[in-house]
Amino acid sequence: MKIVLLSFYYPPDLCAGSFRAGALVNALLELLPEDAHLDVITTLPNRYNSFTQTAPELEQSSRLTVRRIKLPNHKSGMIDQTKAFIAFAYHALSILSKNDYNLVCATSSRLMTAALGALVARNKKIPLYLDIRDIFVDTIKDVLPGKKARLVAPFFSLLERWTITQARKINLVSEGFKDYFQGRYPDQCYSYFTNGIDPEFMESSNTGTVADPTSRPLTVLYAGNIGEGQSLHTIIPELAKRFEGRITFRVIGDGGRKNLLQQRLLALSCHNVELLPPMKREQLLREYQKADILFLHLGDYDAFKKVLPSKIFEYAAMGKPIWAGVSGYAATFIAQEIDNAAVFHPADANAAEQAFDTLVLGNQQRGDFMAKYSRITIMRNMAADIIGLV
Repeated sequence: MKIVLLSFYYPPDLCAGSFRAGALVNALLELLPEDAHLDVITTLPNRYNSFTQTAPELEQSSRLTVRRIKLPNHKSGMIDQTKAFIAFAYHALSILSKNDYNLVCATSSRLMTAALGALVARNKKIPLYLDIRDIFVDTIKDVLPGKKARLVAPFFSLLERWTITQARKINLVSEGFKDYFQGRYPDQCYSYFTNGIDPEFMESSNTGTVADPTSRPLTVLYAGNIGEGQSLHTIIPELAKRFEGRITFRVIGDGGRKNLLQQRLLALSCHNVELLPPMKREQLLREYQKADILFLHLGDYDAFKKVLPSKIFEYAAMGKPIWAGVSGYAATFIAQEIDNAAVFHPADANAAEQAFDTLVLGNQQRGDFMAKYSRITIMRNMAADIIGLV
């Protein structure tokens, strides 16, 4: 048996897609027969232009081969991302043409990796398992300017339909996606394996400092991408001004809206926001442990009412209070599943201030949540689902 996994991101890259792909590979190797082989086709680390991480282009062992494709330099713009994906697809197809497989699995947030998997499955006449982490067609309609969205949306809608209908089985990472996909593709077979909590976060749960309510300023930490999807520029500058002297924001990450965030902080003369570059997970864990409150935000777009950010699982594992500007499915999930988490409507500073006042400082035991959303358990179940197609 030979399986190929396509993922644009893979460890040691720093992003949700990378961590998910790495955990899935470990689970597949655990469950696959000893004589089976798993090929991973991915890219050299490229998630953040400001963070460099080395990795070999080829890793081989008796049961696993990882091929990392070098991409041209790119940033977060659509043109740069298109060029990067074309390079990935071209080299991936070259590699795939020389090998035979029993199944192709593709984990994809921006549709194109899923479409690549569909092309491979169709050409080789093998089953396709799709792991869908975002609704790309929905996102571009909300995030792109109106004219551009109207121009490209019909093409991507057709591509999505062709891609989804090629799959034997589809996993949706958020149950918020259910209505969208089942409404359009009712004949497809779906599963729902979410993101989860990685072992290092399990081990670090409730090990950080405990906030002193009388101490000022408190540290509020955000870690992750700084793009249009997160829209930090629409909320952090105003909150920083309102909470001057009471809290300090530490923002760790990079992305296409970092410059805009900096400009708005400057315009409001905010001196209580620290912008830090992306960092390795072990460093990030130390930052989580030192923080008093963990901050999360998604842009006020309809597309983001369906998503479930992977960051929620990391944050919840740390036991810290969570201050989250989200709506839709993510807001419902947090309210139902996570204690001591205050939710407010995205980009609404008044609602954010009111939510902040409901938080209880200190570390919270979230043992039931951690047991339910262990990444190892979730990925084992998903790996069994994938292998069941062969």
